[in-house]
Amino acid sequence: MISVEEALRRITAAFRPLAAEQVGLGEALGRVLAEDVVARLTQPPTAVSAMDGYALRAADAAKVPAKLRCIGEAPAGQAFEGRVGPGEAVRIFTGGPVPEGANAVVMQEDSEREGDTVTVKESPREGQFVRPRGLDFSEGEVGIRAGKVLSARDIGLAAAMNHPWLMVRRRPRVAILATGDEIVMPGDPVGPNQIVSSNGPALAALVSASGGVPELLGIAPDSVEALRSMAAGARGADLLVTSGGASVGDHDLVQQALAAGDGDGPGAAPALSLDFWRVAMRPGKPLMFGRYGDTPLIGVPGNPVSSLVCGLLYVRPAIERMLGIEPRNEAPATAVLAAALGENDRRQDYLRATLRRNGQGELEATPFEVQDSSMLSRLTHADCLIVRAPHAPPAQAGDRVEIIPLAGAPANI
Repeated sequence: MISVEEALRRITAAFRPLAAEQVGLGEALGRVLAEDVVARLTQPPTAVSAMDGYALRAADAAKVPAKLRCIGEAPAGQAFEGRVGPGEAVRIFTGGPVPEGANAVVMQEDSEREGDTVTVKESPREGQFVRPRGLDFSEGEVGIRAGKVLSARDIGLAAAMNHPWLMVRRRPRVAILATGDEIVMPGDPVGPNQIVSSNGPALAALVSASGGVPELLGIAPDSVEALRSMAAGARGADLLVTSGGASVGDHDLVQQALAAGDGDGPGAAPALSLDFWRVAMRPGKPLMFGRYGDTPLIGVPGNPVSSLVCGLLYVRPAIERMLGIEPRNEAPATAVLAAALGENDRRQDYLRATLRRNGQGELEATPFEVQDSSMLSRLTHADCLIVRAPHAPPAQAGDRVEIIPLAGAPANI
């Protein structure tokens, strides 16, 4: 068995960022930016008012009350073409260009107007309520760096920088093939020795949440011919994820079915080139990685929790690699234990747990007593996974442990 770290290194090293494609702003939310967004203009293009009021020379109202002559207006989108001289003011509105000669704005609440005479009641400082040219950004400035998952804020900034289109990474196509005679699709009749398949829909949801496009190939029965036939549906995909059939039982046929291929002729099934099989982790030991012809393949275990944990740890990083998202370098999240844990064995452990704030305001993790990898309900009700290194010594309540949060981003499971 190899370590979790080595498995992740080998998997991510096998992928490269996909090609870029152009999309409109309305389709860019949640996509990964492939090229920097550079401002095409300066914002604001000239000094503008931040308030409704009067543009004037600050020195003319150094002593108040000060009476000035109003010589015109500067509403938003229009400009006063003249110059503000000594003893003069211009009626201005928020966003209106500050006239030449003026260097401050007095808001209307601090002034009174009667005819063409404006009485200023509060002395302004130079630059008061004036937004200088380029306050937000200047032409040529990089506003959003490539590699970012675009948010609503990013879409707004790109629009303000005058970009109707953006270059984003193509979404990876991820084919998903569940295996096993014992599973049926949700809603189908369930035989006395069968269970409903949850892995395919769950993995598809994880792929979508990670930025990929899932393609469910269905459920392959436990036969070499059926597995080869259904795996052919992955042709052209960027990644094939199989669920189940990767262990050592007589009916775990994925390696056997895909390893040999069936010749080199047109339409022939490719052969599986295996990189590794089995990782020192729990749940998820029978993880498989290789290439099925030209398509990378990640084979996750059939147990529902093992399948999703492996999806989080390996499938998601593979998708992020194809999207050009850089690995996260922040320190791991931690919590304090609410219950003691025994010594760990040689496998890295991922324990489902709930989170709450204790009396000191710290996050406190309580692991479920039963951690069977078939118990999907435990994963649904968990807030995090407690990560325990191989051969970790016993841990006591109050000890600090590494966790992987599950409630929303970045986990999305």
